Amino acid sequence: MSDATILIADDDQAIRTVLTHALGREGYRVQTASSAASLWQWVAKGEGDLVITDVVMPDENGLDLIPRIKKIRPELRIIVMSAQNTLLTAVKATERGAFEYLPKPFDLKELSLTVKRALSEPVDVVGERENTQEDPLPLIGRSVAMQEIYRVMARLMATDLTVMVTGESGTGKELISRALHDYGKRKSGPFIAVNMAAIPKELIESELFGHEKGAFTGATARYSGRFEQAAGGTLFLDEIGDMPLEAQTRLLRVLQENEFTTVGGRVPIKADVRIITATHRDLAQMVEQGSFREDLYYRLSVVPLRLPPLRERAEDIPELVSHFLRLCEQEGLPSKVIDQGAMASLRGNYWSGNIRELENIVRRLTVLYSQDVISQDIVEHELSLIAKGNSAEEDKVHSPVAPTLNESLGEAVERHLSEYFAAHFPELPATGLYDRILKEIEKPLIELSLASTNGNQIQASKLLGLNRNTLRKKIKELDVSVIKGGK
Repeated sequence: MSDATILIADDDQAIRTVLTHALGREGYRVQTASSAASLWQWVAKGEGDLVITDVVMPDENGLDLIPRIKKIRPELRIIVMSAQNTLLTAVKATERGAFEYLPKPFDLKELSLTVKRALSEPVDVVGERENTQEDPLPLIGRSVAMQEIYRVMARLMATDLTVMVTGESGTGKELISRALHDYGKRKSGPFIAVNMAAIPKELIESELFGHEKGAFTGATARYSGRFEQAAGGTLFLDEIGDMPLEAQTRLLRVLQENEFTTVGGRVPIKADVRIITATHRDLAQMVEQGSFREDLYYRLSVVPLRLPPLRERAEDIPELVSHFLRLCEQEGLPSKVIDQGAMASLRGNYWSGNIRELENIVRRLTVLYSQDVISQDIVEHELSLIAKGNSAEEDKVHSPVAPTLNESLGEAVERHLSEYFAAHFPELPATGLYDRILKEIEKPLIELSLASTNGNQIQASKLLGLNRNTLRKKIKELDVSVIKGGK
């Protein structure tokens, strides 16, 4: 449908120009306006096959326009774009009937693909959905990494799909799960959270499914388990990787049959819950090792949602810090300001404990220091104390972050590179970084391979999967020392 007419409303002339040229090159007819009123006039006249609208415009909020458009032309697809890159914006756009939400700045290729989908996919006309009220934002951050999280979450709000939230400790997995519930179709029901790692193995089945009086020693009364307590709402199973195999089998049966029985009971009870799980473990690896059921893994990870660690969204740190400072003030703690140098140090830190660790240091800065303005020296001192506390041998710590046990090669490289970039912040490292890093990895790899083969270059080349001449060239280029007597 390349001859379709696309109506664009945005008060930014530059964006209108860019979109006109980009979509015009693909054969679409484009009409642009700087106000919601002009867009509404075109829609009311029956013009256009697709609408692309900004949220904030001089005369009207683009989100408020969506229900009006849907009322008179329910088949007309609407793409919303906005610089207000929050979860609430994404949810509102989706709930009010937008086909897609694109945070600014967006990739033109992604826009093009979205336009093609909007014009080609069959239209499923539904009634106007309930509008989201103005609630405090449940999640903080407008980074690119968080935008994709918001978009996926917005699509999940109107569903009961099972979601698996993964990420390192302290990234906010329970906050994400609560937001999925609070803005979802089950928000009027209970949200029941269970930490699987905190329940003794022998009590897990009773905790989840309940038990009858006399079912076992100590069962003096009937107990309604978490599945029963969460009826009509959401059951959040945190640290699902810590669930023992016996309980995994029982949980799988519940998910398959959509009903369960209490321990000692015989009457089936309908499982009217949405399941959201979370883990910091690598469940795929646990499946390979036989410590987690493969069939349960696929049942639980219908929609996988990976939360980025804080070091991958460092641009969100100032907003997070401001949020935590406001919370401290609300709790009666002194008001503080973080100066630019101190903020740069916070942004450059590795944050192995992620958002939880950042919140803790903000609280500590608020309580322990009398200064109204927190300087870089103060922050650096606190970060150095954290680094020492994270090390088993404090006097051997030479970097902000100590190596992690069972750390993979990729994790180790990521850690070192994060520290390297942090050391240069707010500037960038010298150009040519790609080649320098590759050489640093190549040299020890070749040296260790030669050492393992007692300097035999033929064996080392086979081990590395390199041509022997290539290996010789690398040895010369990288100034690799070769064991005497090696071939």
